[in-house]
Amino acid sequence: MSPDLPTALGVVVGSRAYGLHGPGSDHDRRGVFVAPTRAFWRLDKPPTHLDGPLDEQFSWEIERFCVLALQANPTVLEVLWSPLVETITSDGARLREARGAFLSRRVADTYGNYARDQLNRVTARRERTGETNHKQAMHMIRLLHAGAHVLRTGEVLVDVSHLRDRLLAVKRGEVPWPDVTAWAGDLLTDLADAAAATSLPDQPDRARIDALLHEVRERHLEDPR
Repeated sequence: MSPDLPTALGVVVGSRAYGLHGPGSDHDRRGVFVAPTRAFWRLDKPPTHLDGPLDEQFSWEIERFCVLALQANPTVLEVLWSPLVETITSDGARLREARGAFLSRRVADTYGNYARDQLNRVTARRERTGETNHKQAMHMIRLLHAGAHVLRTGEVLVDVSHLRDRLLAVKRGEVPWPDVTAWAGDLLTDLADAAAATSLPDQPDRARIDALLHEVRERHLEDPR
């Protein structure tokens, strides 16, 4: 992260947040930064995202982050629910406090579509090469579990350590492929059932997030950077 654009919210995601890590697992870091308000008045706008400076670190400017979260992007939503928070400012705290406003019934589509896409990719590779991307298959199963969970509870499931043994068995290729696809089929049915019964609204609370962004921009109006 550039020293001129300090992190408002920095978390660890990936295997360590999922409870699926091993001794050599990476520390996948994701975050949110806030650009000075006056920087948007220039011809050259602030970046919408940044890599680094640490390995496996990626951050979004808060407005871009909110746009993606309102679209129920699973990767982005996980940032707001990660149990492994490394950095948080008052802006980051307000963002986490408002995280429920990002949720809507559309998570059924985004989580389901992400999972189906991964399943199709694994299947296509098997048909083309005879090889199976077991890690991708594991994350497909994880996403389907997470999608049904958020529809039923209004909370994004990040830590799946209660499924650790079964998921890691898939990752190691110890589960026969027909069993993996059968498990995925059951989970897709469960996702549809959860979507039909969910109490989540049809649309996210854009007004609340718009108000949050307005407050953030006002607070950073006199930022000299």
